[in-house]
Formats: sequence, C-alpha cells, structure tokens
Amino acid sequence: MYEVEVKVRADHEAVRERLHELDARSLGTVTQEDFYYDAPHRDFAETDEALRIRRESDDGDAEEVVTYKGPLVERESKTRKEHETVVGDGETVDRLLSALGFEAAATVTKERERYELDGYVVTLDVVAGLGEFVEVETEADEADVERARIGTYDVLSELGLNPNDQIRTSYLGLLLEDE
Repeated sequence: MYEVEVKVRADHEAVRERLHELDARSLGTVTQEDFYYDAPHRDFAETDEALRIRRESDDGDAEEVVTYKGPLVERESKTRKEHETVVGDGETVDRLLSALGFEAAATVTKERERYELDGYVVTLDVVAGLGEFVEVETEADEADVERARIGTYDVLSELGLNPNDQIRTSYLGLLLEDE
C-alpha cells in the first residue's frame, strides 16, 4: 500500500472555516510523538527512508505504532510505500531496535486536528518548532497512485490552497534543516 500525501504551510483558521463550509466530518484531535531511528547498515537520509515509533494519544488513550517508510516514489507528491503495525509497548520496541544497532535520531511532536472530506483525510498540524501545516492524504495501490494524487490536489484546491506550494520534505527533514 502507498501513502499519497500533499502538505502545505497554511493558516488553520481559514482552512477550518472552509472545511466547515464543505461539511467535512471531524475525526478529532490527537497528539503525536514520532521517535525516529538511524539504521546501522545504511544512511536513511541518503536513501530517503524512515523508521519510527509513533505514540498517539487522545483523551488519555494512547497507541503506539512502528512504521517503515520507503523512499519517495514520484516527484509530484510525498508518495511512499509504507508498512506499519500497532505495538503493545513502544519502549520495548525501542530497546529491541537499540539492541540491533539502531540509534535514536530525533523526535517530532505535533498536534493534529483531522477531518474527512471526499474520501481523503485532511489534517491540520501544529508541529513543535515548525508551525502550522495542512496535509491531505489517502492510501492507494500502485496502479491508483496518480489518481489519488490528483484527488489530493483537488481537495487542496477546494480548501483554497495551492498544490504548487506543497512541501515534499518530511517534518523530520524540516526540523533537521533548521539545526
């Protein structure tokens, strides 16, 4: 499965108003902490891959997911092959990765307000150290990546945002650029 995503910097208040006008369905708000790792056998920055443990919480409930993100597969969006699974204990996975030579690299913290619109997830992100962003994403099989990307562009346009303003760099990459 591929994650097809387009991300832009945007003022949340204007986007939130437009989402309400379009009758988007609220999916709630969560806090996420993403703990990224460097691999002992290759440089993820060079291969454009990522390995992370994500801790997501809302109203006291928390879930932890380990995710591998492959390199970008096209120039027009942030489309990647992605594999993830829920884990029972992120700290145990952290110790397991450390024992295998993976090293903690960085942490990204964000508040996410999510909506569903036309079959796409629209997320208003406030990223610690970076500011406000809007992401539009969906999942697609390899054969449907282009159709899904065009759909993300359409949703951005409906929200009054320009797909040409997209940022293909991950939040981790943006934070590392600022160091």
